[in-house]
Amino acid sequence: MVAGARAKIVVGVTGGIAAYKAPDVVRRLKERGYAVKVVMSAGATEFITPLTLQAVSGEPVHRDLLDERAESGMGHIELARWADLVLITPATAHCMAQLAGGHAADLLSTLCLATTAPLALAPAMNQQMWQNRATQANRNVLLERGIQLIGPGQGEQACGEVGPGRMAEPVEIADAVDALFGPPLLAGLSVLITAGPTREAIDPVRYISNHSSGKMGYAVAQAASALGGAVTLVSGPTSIATPAGVEIVPVITAAEMYEAVINRAPASDVFVSAAAVADYAPAQAARQKLKKAESEMAVELVRTRDILAAVAKLPQPPFTVGFAAETNNMRANAEKKLAAKALDMIAGNDVSDPQIGFNSDENALTVIWDGGQRDLPRAPKSVIAIELLSLVAEKFHDKHSAANS
Repeated sequence: MVAGARAKIVVGVTGGIAAYKAPDVVRRLKERGYAVKVVMSAGATEFITPLTLQAVSGEPVHRDLLDERAESGMGHIELARWADLVLITPATAHCMAQLAGGHAADLLSTLCLATTAPLALAPAMNQQMWQNRATQANRNVLLERGIQLIGPGQGEQACGEVGPGRMAEPVEIADAVDALFGPPLLAGLSVLITAGPTREAIDPVRYISNHSSGKMGYAVAQAASALGGAVTLVSGPTSIATPAGVEIVPVITAAEMYEAVINRAPASDVFVSAAAVADYAPAQAARQKLKKAESEMAVELVRTRDILAAVAKLPQPPFTVGFAAETNNMRANAEKKLAAKALDMIAGNDVSDPQIGFNSDENALTVIWDGGQRDLPRAPKSVIAIELLSLVAEKFHDKHSAANS
């Protein structure tokens, strides 16, 4: 089976009440870097709309066995060839019976017959239906054929009964998929990330800062955690909730961020500098609020310490990734920064474009490293973060393999 992020999963959704959990399963798979396409049975559309699953997957939802949009109208063959895994969630008793009997009654059951990819099912049904001898016989047939079953669990069911047949929770399904594909890309790695702006005080009321929202850095932190990394996020002031599983180190000034990073970087495997750190700070902050005068006010500014360059110059630096937020000549400026600071990788983005600039929910990056580059086209920042970290993991392992050879 293909391992790592961007593995391709066809998620099949069948007609059970647990179909309402399917969007959460798709969302969690996307967060972990998988490419997802959704197939719905006719019954599934009675419980949840295709539009919902299209929104979370970012792909059109497939429902028709003979699809005019597909090559030669044979969408089931295209999907069967595309998939690295077919995951059915929820899998009803009827679905299990179809697969056990080798039926090809609709798009989902047909592509399951046509694919060479592994199949995994997350069963969901009434506890009595699950324990029925026919369902258990079908379960045994599927297991004998090497089909993976994720759950079901025990608990309260929509019908009010309690017992086996409850669909596994979305996070449990995503974890099981990770296990099928092998260790996550960043498993065993310590990842240090900076995010957000810094604030440099002029007086107790005023400060110098920038327009960074921190969204990109937080997306990178969430993605790194989802990909198995042990993540520490050094964050300037933002209003974003800390991603699950991420250690947060809040700071305000560039000096505080410098100390937090330098103290942690030597023990880190990867450092991603996504923060918009102030390049200048007032030479001295006034103790009291400065009163407006008739004449102009001058504030002496001094350079802040360069966090990214300092990390790259450590005796044994982590794999160091910088960001270059530019308003013109983005690619050339990013290449210059990569060389000048001796970075392993840099991600350039054009913040003059309001659709991918500060405070936007989407981004587009040009990722450059010694001897190569890749454009990551406009997408939600959560998707961009996964794609960026997939490249980071690839080049990190390439670098260490070369060093050990």
